[in-house]
Amino acid sequence: MPVNAMLRAAFFLLCGVAALVPAWHPEPHAAAVAGLPPQWPTEFEGRALTPLPPGPGARFASAFPGEIRECTDGRRDFVLRWVTTPTRRLHSSADCLRASGFATVAGPVWRDLSGGQWATFSAARGSARLQVRERITDLSGQHWSDTSAWYWSALLGRTQGPWLAITLVENE
Repeated sequence: MPVNAMLRAAFFLLCGVAALVPAWHPEPHAAAVAGLPPQWPTEFEGRALTPLPPGPGARFASAFPGEIRECTDGRRDFVLRWVTTPTRRLHSSADCLRASGFATVAGPVWRDLSGGQWATFSAARGSARLQVRERITDLSGQHWSDTSAWYWSALLGRTQGPWLAITLVENE
């Protein structure tokens, strides 16, 4: 077999293996956390959170691997996503806002008082101007400001679920 043909065969074999990696995840762990009830925060940065009725994303929530809750602290709105298994259904809120017609601009990583990193971005549609920050945490305190980084950590077993994704939305 010529060298080029061998390299081509090895390349396609590796591509096939890489394509199968996202389908693999430890099922026993996923089953164990699927029954764990969500641990919703009751306050954020010293302000009480009040649950809101389901919003326009309720239809999406029916296929989500976990639960979704919307809350407010009276000044800011929150989307809380309790995730029980690694999934591509957990994506950045910027993707949702762009799909709803918002233009988004990435901002700098923001650090909270405990040193946790948050992704930030602004979103605009018509006269609506929003400032958004978001991150994902696990029960052991690890956190991610990027959904792809979280996904690969979860898929490869570097973190154990469940996870809580917090999106904070403020009017500009």
